[in-house]
This record gives sequence, structure tokens and C-alpha cells, in this order.
Amino acid sequence: MNNAEWYVDWFNSPYYHLLYNNRNYTEANFFIDNLCSVLNLQAHAKVWDVACGKGRHAVAIHKKGVDVTGTDLSVNSIMEASQFASDTLQFFVHDMRSPFKVNYFDAVFNLFTSIGYFKNIEENSAVFKNVSLSLKSGGYFVIDFFNVEKVLSSFKENYTEQRGDITFNIRKKILYNSIVKRIEFNDHGKDYYFEETVSLLRKKDFEHFAAENDLILEAAYGNYKLESFDEKTSERLILLFKKP
Repeated sequence: MNNAEWYVDWFNSPYYHLLYNNRNYTEANFFIDNLCSVLNLQAHAKVWDVACGKGRHAVAIHKKGVDVTGTDLSVNSIMEASQFASDTLQFFVHDMRSPFKVNYFDAVFNLFTSIGYFKNIEENSAVFKNVSLSLKSGGYFVIDFFNVEKVLSSFKENYTEQRGDITFNIRKKILYNSIVKRIEFNDHGKDYYFEETVSLLRKKDFEHFAAENDLILEAAYGNYKLESFDEKTSERLILLFKKP
């Protein structure tokens, strides 16, 4: 496996979706309800869900009466998400470091820690650049990331996750300002391993990427209730940027 592109193999693997199958759809819908209330999106507003995975957030956003485009690097995820597609809900394979639909969207969402995977941290700025290009004037960009300080305060180096007959053995370490997670397991007598690498991006880092690309921070929230962000205690770092 090429570690520089670990996300291509891992996100396309059925084991990725098995390991993370406990994600809460009720929670996702609750989050989307709150976001859409804050953004006050009009009927048939254009929304881009960047790194949409299998489309759970895109579907929830679409139910708000807006037109949604979901993109993801994983071919398998887009194939599965496409079962929900319609004239106003579309899915495409796309790398978020590349431009997409310039001056087209009213809002762009990047949810559930779907950024920070790249070997070069400045590649995240390319994502912000493409989002800024894609937004209409007055449009919004929402980033939902983990809160670094909270994660580090409860950091576990070794643990297991059981999914059916498969035991995922997980080892985590901090290396070069990133969390590196090694995932090992056996399925039907065959050993597998994958690695995840996610940069420890803090609020100031996202503000830096935004400032480079003409996006202004409007609000910072610490959970899916959209309560104020606290660096020490908040579970999430949810940032709302606006294009002038």
C-alpha cells in the first residue's frame, strides 16, 4: 500500500464501512437540521457536500428542499450513494484538491472530519481555494472536524473494535503533528492492515487556510447542537466561513 495515498485504498474498502458502521444517522440529521436553520438556505439553493462518502449527509441536506451535489474520491462510496440520486441530488467521483463548478454553490459542507488526510498540510489550502472558487458571493463553507485538544486529552494508543466475527486491532500514535492509526484484523484466515493519517488541525490552521483564500470566519461551534466552541471541552470543531 502507498502510504501517501492511504485514503484511496482504505475508503474504497468494505472494511472501512464495517469498522465505522456505528455512525449515528439520527445525530447526522439533527446536525443538518441545525446547520440549515443557521444558514437559512432557500428552496433549491445549490449545496456541495465535499467528501460525501456514501451520502448520508447529502441525503439529509437534500430533504431540506435544496439541490445537492455530493463528491468523493472513493469510487465504491459514490456507487453506493448514487442509489439515492435524482435530478436534484447528484453524486460524482472527484478529488477535492481539484476545482469544481466555479461560482455555482450557495453553501459547501465538509463534514465528519473529511479533510486533513494529505501528506503535505498545505494541500488543505488547495481545498479551501477550490471551495472559495465554487461559492457564490455571500456563500458559506462549513467544516466539521474533531477538536484536537479534546482528542489528545483522552488519547488511547491501543484498543479493539468488534464487528460481527471481525476483531479490529487498532494502534494509534502521534507522529509529525498527525494521528497515525494502524488497523489490523483477520477475515476468513487472511490478515489485513490499513493505516489512517489525519493532521492535528486546530482552529488557527483552518483560519490560516481561509485567510489565504478570501473566506471569513463567521462562527465557531463545539458540537452538533451548535453551542459555542471551547478548545478544552468541545467534542467537535465546527467552523462557519463566508465568502464576501
